[in-house]
Amino acid sequence: MAQQMSFFSAEATQPRVADLAGLLCGPGQAVVFAKATARLMVPVDDAWRARALVAACADRGVRAQVRVEEDVKTLCTAFRADLGPLAAAWSCGTHKTVPGGFTPDGATLRMWVLAAGRWVDSGYLLPLDPSAPQTHEPLLDALARCGLPATMQADGLGVKIIGRRRLGRLSELVGPPVDAGCGDHWPAVSRMRVVS
Repeated sequence: MAQQMSFFSAEATQPRVADLAGLLCGPGQAVVFAKATARLMVPVDDAWRARALVAACADRGVRAQVRVEEDVKTLCTAFRADLGPLAAAWSCGTHKTVPGGFTPDGATLRMWVLAAGRWVDSGYLLPLDPSAPQTHEPLLDALARCGLPATMQADGLGVKIIGRRRLGRLSELVGPPVDAGCGDHWPAVSRMRVVS
């Protein structure tokens, strides 16, 4: 029997600039210039992540490139006026914040997974921003609102999704893997036994 696509899945909507909020859920940062434009920056560890994020940004009409400084790779978008509202929504003064009532949809979660998601011993980890601890609890609450109750990792630097039903929901929301190189990092119920 074929599964029906979720209304909230990444594949159910057209790509939007707002989807890039998924980069800010994790370790991404917004940099504002002249109060009118902003750029997004997120560290990337793997070549497949860099390729996928550059392509995902391009799908949203946002030019991005990966810069390497002292062996650290960072995805950087161009400064753009249409990133200004996103940056403003995710900031309170000079601090990163989660917008009130924020509930990630599939496209936003897909960006979070692309940027940093990975398997850990007992589930799927969505890393958080270590420099913005004030965002951790609100993001945990936001995941619960979208039907993905998660637990905070012991070190507080990520939220972990555990259990077949929740992993199935995450997999449904983010859609299929983007690259052959990401298979071992992509959420899928079938991977549960391997990491358990």
